[in-house]
Amino acid sequence: MPVNVLFSARPGLWPEYEPLLRQGLTDAGLDFHLATDIPADQVDYVVYAPNGGLQDFTPYTRLKAVLSLWAGVESISGNETLTVPLARMVDGGLTQGMTEWVVGHVLRYHLGMDRHITQQDGEWTPDAPPLASQRKVCVLGLGALGEASARALAALNFHVIGWSRTTKDIPGVTCQHGPEGLRAALSQAEIVVLLLPDTPATTNILNADTLALLPNGAQIINPGRGPLIDDDALLQALNSGQVGHATLDVFRTEPLPVEHSYWAHPNVTVTPHIASETRPVTSAQVICENIRRGEAGEPFLHLVDRGLGY
Repeated sequence: MPVNVLFSARPGLWPEYEPLLRQGLTDAGLDFHLATDIPADQVDYVVYAPNGGLQDFTPYTRLKAVLSLWAGVESISGNETLTVPLARMVDGGLTQGMTEWVVGHVLRYHLGMDRHITQQDGEWTPDAPPLASQRKVCVLGLGALGEASARALAALNFHVIGWSRTTKDIPGVTCQHGPEGLRAALSQAEIVVLLLPDTPATTNILNADTLALLPNGAQIINPGRGPLIDDDALLQALNSGQVGHATLDVFRTEPLPVEHSYWAHPNVTVTPHIASETRPVTSAQVICENIRRGEAGEPFLHLVDRGLGY
């Protein structure tokens, strides 16, 4: 009997993923049926993204696992109709893309590039930046994306402070954890990078109180999740100078409404959720490997802890 794999994501993705998934499943030696319209009670695996429309998993009585194409799973992890294993996307392309984006914007801040790009006013101010080893960068969140970004920054000799919910040990990174560790990390951070998941515990982790811990004029980079930041508190901190500048790639509402204050604020850079993207070539490999594992009775990769939400 073939393994039935349902592709449930934005329709425009199907032409990209279909040949890659077919090749990957064939290479894995599987007898399979891959389609976008398999009857619910015959589906073994769902290749899933929230924009595919599937929300009620109750009819999927044969389902073995849901394999997400997205790194973030907050829109599905709390779905009470989903009772089978849920795997999030962790793939090399996604990680590399995020690392490149984070390193690029940290270097932009560190080197003061904006001033020289946007202020060609004839004023000769030869102020050289400090060396990277003298710049403290705090990475909030040390999962796959956060750890990769922290390691890359450490490799450039930045003084990297990482924070996570639980204890981590990353060579070249000063790791903090827990509430007191968060305070210690933020109190030193000249540049803050947010790469935490969106959970009840992380909502508004940057708020009026935690923003006040930062050194005056600190800079913020958020390619993680919009709800990590209290928007009103950040705007107040930007207006007071407590935060010097913020580069924001993710927002509570996307696309960011044209009337939102971030668009017009002189100390905010808005990017349209482009920090990293799931690449079909690499993510299809992860999906096929998880299906192979499921059929072989091996543990799935990148399983979500439903209690934690990531």
